[in-house]
Amino acid sequence: MTPQVVFIQGGGAGLDQEAALRRIFEAAGAQVHWLVFEAGQPALEKGLPPIPPALLHAVRQCGIALKTKLLSPDPERYPNFNIELRRQLGLYVSVRPLRNVPGLPARFRDLDILLVREITEDLYSSIEHEIVPGVVQSLKIVTATACRRFFDFTFRLARQQGRKSVHCIHKANILKLADGLFLDVFRQTAREYPEIQAKEMIVDNCCMQLVSRPHQFEVLATGNLYGDLLSDLGVGLIGGISAAVGINHGDGIRVYEAIHGASRQRLGVGRANPLPLLMPALELLTELDQGDAAARIRKAIARVLTKRQALTPDLGGTATTQQMADAIIAALDKTGEI
Repeated sequence: MTPQVVFIQGGGAGLDQEAALRRIFEAAGAQVHWLVFEAGQPALEKGLPPIPPALLHAVRQCGIALKTKLLSPDPERYPNFNIELRRQLGLYVSVRPLRNVPGLPARFRDLDILLVREITEDLYSSIEHEIVPGVVQSLKIVTATACRRFFDFTFRLARQQGRKSVHCIHKANILKLADGLFLDVFRQTAREYPEIQAKEMIVDNCCMQLVSRPHQFEVLATGNLYGDLLSDLGVGLIGGISAAVGINHGDGIRVYEAIHGASRQRLGVGRANPLPLLMPALELLTELDQGDAAARIRKAIARVLTKRQALTPDLGGTATTQQMADAIIAALDKTGEI
């Protein structure tokens, strides 16, 4: 039976990326039945809520989704729809694999790091208020319950993938209560996974170590804010947005997402790089036991990137989204070395 996957269209670059993705999947023989829903700006333009209840119901029923970045017509007026979707679906951890893409220039080679980020608490709880004019207070929320759930997930994932170490990234030397609790729960949880080495590192040192000796890391376990910053830093090490992947997990739900996206006014119609959506989609395809199709597409992408043919402007070329998709499709059945 063809698996059903919810596709969440957030507008802008996502419109061109979706069209390219569909064509590449079809050419590679990938079997996916997409249930398409609009969210963010496209939903608002049709008079719908930015995150329609029907979309939430479909994701809960299917248990798996792929999304483009959800755009907003007015970021000052509306909350971040990407964060709001996570909250409404009960997603609590984001996994960002940091791996090189063959053919994509990068500052380091042979990287294979999992950045695992807690996404329900911290400053992203958005609890803030103005005490008096000119003085604003934002609250950082950390609970033992959420930390325990997060670290259990992280250590189980490390065990499943045969990772030998997990680094807890923190700032407990300054935030002795908030990050201190985060660190304490990490240490408690680590005792239940004695085969995995538990390591600790202050976040500013982690930034320096990532850009100087990144191969020392296998798994980075971080809070919400630090994880947001470190994930972008990590993507910069492996070649930028074309290598970025986000996989958000909740109880019985996985949402694969394009982390980066922009409006068509900024990029131009048909000029978006298809890889920010295609790369998480390939992780999804592998999860659906269609690893052979995913591997063929990866090799085709590597051929296109290596030959520097039909690349979109952000990759140094002049191709449109669909011209780059054409090149990937043409490279699907080629044999030999990349």
